[in-house]
Amino acid sequence: MTRELHIIGGGMAGSEAAWQAAHLGLDVVIHEMRPKVETFAHQTGKLAEMVCSNSFRSDDDEQNAVGLLHWEMRQAGGLIMEMADTHRLPAGGALAVDREAFAEGVTERLLAHPRIRVETGEITALPDNGHWIIATGPLTSGGLAQAIATEAGQDSLAFFDAIAPIVYADTIDMDTAWRQSRYDKGETEEERTAYLNCPMTRDEYEAFIDALLAAEKTEFKPGETAGYFDGCLPIEVMAERGRETLRHGPMKPVGLTNPHDPQTKPWAVVQLRRDNKLGTLYNIVGFQTKMKYGAQTEVFRMIPGLQDAKFARLGGIHRNTFINSPTLLDDQMRLRSKPHIRLAGQITGVEGYVESAAMGLLAGRMAAAEVTGAALPPVPATTAMGALVTHITGGAEAKTFQPMNVNFGLFPPVEGLKGGRRGRRDRYKAYTDRAKADWTGWLSASALDAA
Repeated sequence: MTRELHIIGGGMAGSEAAWQAAHLGLDVVIHEMRPKVETFAHQTGKLAEMVCSNSFRSDDDEQNAVGLLHWEMRQAGGLIMEMADTHRLPAGGALAVDREAFAEGVTERLLAHPRIRVETGEITALPDNGHWIIATGPLTSGGLAQAIATEAGQDSLAFFDAIAPIVYADTIDMDTAWRQSRYDKGETEEERTAYLNCPMTRDEYEAFIDALLAAEKTEFKPGETAGYFDGCLPIEVMAERGRETLRHGPMKPVGLTNPHDPQTKPWAVVQLRRDNKLGTLYNIVGFQTKMKYGAQTEVFRMIPGLQDAKFARLGGIHRNTFINSPTLLDDQMRLRSKPHIRLAGQITGVEGYVESAAMGLLAGRMAAAEVTGAALPPVPATTAMGALVTHITGGAEAKTFQPMNVNFGLFPPVEGLKGGRRGRRDRYKAYTDRAKADWTGWLSASALDAA
């Protein structure tokens, strides 16, 4: 039997799956259509290119489920987390990276691995034999998406993901903006000053909302519907839900003091996070948008401190394709109708860079176990990895299945702990303590690591 694994897609999930499988003895071929076939969102042909935010979100492995997922991936020797740590940028309690250096690092490590090779070109049909992982992500090409939909016997599900704009740092007015992480979070001064903050008065905020609502938006193609993922809503959609929505979301003014005017509390604050190691680029946090480009520059320059801003990249919106995993995948992430094919990453209905890479990690290990004949115990549902894979392969309600970030609501309750907000800190610590013990035990008990 061949020990070769083919992976379609060189994003977060495909890159991590390749790394895991190669280290466990398989020869791996990554099929990546870029740069021969481009997407509107990608800028390069590098593997693991980040096209939306440059943040992996919270790195708190005691009180946050995504931080716990970071911890579990590190324990499993994950390439994505290794490169994220290597190219980390100050971001308070979050894990943000220099996106170009990160993608370059992942690409170099994979190309240097003796068991991995990359073949450039588009694959438009489901393979009939061999060992495969489809990890094509939210921008799956039309031909392959149609092949998957045909095999599934249903139309592909889809929602829309939006991209935030990036600003050149030297065009931000620092007489208006200031450096501070919310609640001064971070262990170092660099972390505590990782964000730039642009304050708004009530009148400025109201004028901004008016302009946002009136701005010309991107039109959808015939037959498309705006099924947004709530964790990545365009700011104009949030504004349409109520004039105060943004002020209680990405523009909340809490935990910040303006050193230019410490006695005046801003009505709203726009935050920008460093996007590269040089500190020459900043992205506007939470400002995903489907406004047309001309409207974006006009509206965003209404933000105090950004009146002269120049943009390295404007925001955008794209269709995000995913399958109804609870009905189509078995507990090994294989297509029930074609079990030689696994799926991983965002196409399975997980949302976020980290979640996508985590499902790639599991798919790579599952494939390696199957090909080598090694034993691989079920992933404990008490872990962040297990909670996610359980959700997409049967834990979710198929009729209402939607993309999901990792969260403690996916975890089995810890007996003896009270619910509610007051007990939340103790409850989350209990979740993470249990998960770490169970994940460590799973890694140790798995015969795969000795293969």
